[in-house]
Amino acid sequence: MAMAADEAKDKKRVAVTTLGCKVNQYESAAFISGLAESAGVEIVPFSAAAEVYVINTCAVTAKAGAQSRQLIRRAAKNPGARLVVTGCYAQVAAEEIGRLTDRPLTIVGNCCKERVVEAVMRGPAAAGASYLGEIGACNRVAPLTITRFEQRTRAVLKVQDGCSQGCSYCIVPLSRGPSRSVDPERVLAQAEIFVAQGFREVVLTGIHLGHYGLDLASALSLAQLLKLLLARRFPLRYRISSLEPSEIGPELLELLAWQESLLPHLHIPLQSGDDRILQAMNRPYRSADFAGVIRRCLAALPDAAIGVDVLAGFPGEDETAFRNTYELLADLPISYLHVFPYSRRPGTRAADLPQQVSGRIKDERTARLRLLDRQKRQEFYRRQLGSVRQVLVEGGAESRGLLRGFSENYIPVLLDAPAALINQIVPVRLAKIRGEAVWAVPLDKREAGHAG
Repeated sequence: MAMAADEAKDKKRVAVTTLGCKVNQYESAAFISGLAESAGVEIVPFSAAAEVYVINTCAVTAKAGAQSRQLIRRAAKNPGARLVVTGCYAQVAAEEIGRLTDRPLTIVGNCCKERVVEAVMRGPAAAGASYLGEIGACNRVAPLTITRFEQRTRAVLKVQDGCSQGCSYCIVPLSRGPSRSVDPERVLAQAEIFVAQGFREVVLTGIHLGHYGLDLASALSLAQLLKLLLARRFPLRYRISSLEPSEIGPELLELLAWQESLLPHLHIPLQSGDDRILQAMNRPYRSADFAGVIRRCLAALPDAAIGVDVLAGFPGEDETAFRNTYELLADLPISYLHVFPYSRRPGTRAADLPQQVSGRIKDERTARLRLLDRQKRQEFYRRQLGSVRQVLVEGGAESRGLLRGFSENYIPVLLDAPAALINQIVPVRLAKIRGEAVWAVPLDKREAGHAG
């Protein structure tokens, strides 16, 4: 016991924290995997005392940038600590980060994220180093592999990075660079690792997922990548993260409709339901196009969950434009909304547009859309009551004795069942709405077979 305590004492204590999207989550999990496999490293919570703090930052909104600065300052308060800062805020605000603290600091840009582990392990020799690269010319995805994904039943698998679309409000092309894809063999190898670790569900993610494969020599599409995964017959179910409206074509919908391993859940950004605002945003569709996509999705997948991103208060959005957005969303049979107030980002075209909307009006419109979100969720749940769903049980709920999980069509479910079902896919009947989730009753094999 004394020897084990001495070994732990001698290890370098490293803490990792993450802001932002699923792509960042994947990358941080890869950092933790690499560090955990390095000799002499102990991974500790970000709230604990550590010798090195790794902060994977976000810059998509002004609030995310402020949170990134806050975490850097918080880590810098630890005596003797060294900081490794990476992610989108590190990419676009390296000089500002350097002024935040006198602590030894290493900055790693998004094109060079495989060097995070190296920066940690180099020790003080890495202090003051900057691995930013030329993000605008980046033509590869940083090679990052997860060999362990602690305490999760659903894994995130990054297959794409960057965006070349150029929406006028978005800082992502400046922070992530152009669209580029992970080689399919690397995708398959990572999926195989997740299977070996016992995962039951994988979320395929990227910054502009629908552009997967356009830069590869083989010109593979996302649908073709899914077919490669399905051909391996891994015991996994696959969930797709955000796709642009124009990227949901017949081939993908047919796959989703006929392959049980592909889950009926789509997340489709709208951003505005007003055609004038969509044009100012440089979005490549109009409101009628979006409505048509939603209806085609539901014709192919009647029980699918369809989530929608929407921005409130883009420059020039008057009450008429906002009402067009609200009424479009209210009329469509979507399942939920992700609502964001427009955030003015330096370096984007929208930052210099006239008719910037006041904070008060943005807050009011955001609140109205979030109320609509709650109504849409409740309506979707009510339509699903009585149906049989396959729920991946993810752990214990806050309510004593209950388990929680998500159905294949992304309904949050509570059920009274033994803990042995955690990380199992369980057939249930949706019984009643309980707050922000749905109470479900597990079915035995006979009931499940009869329902099927």
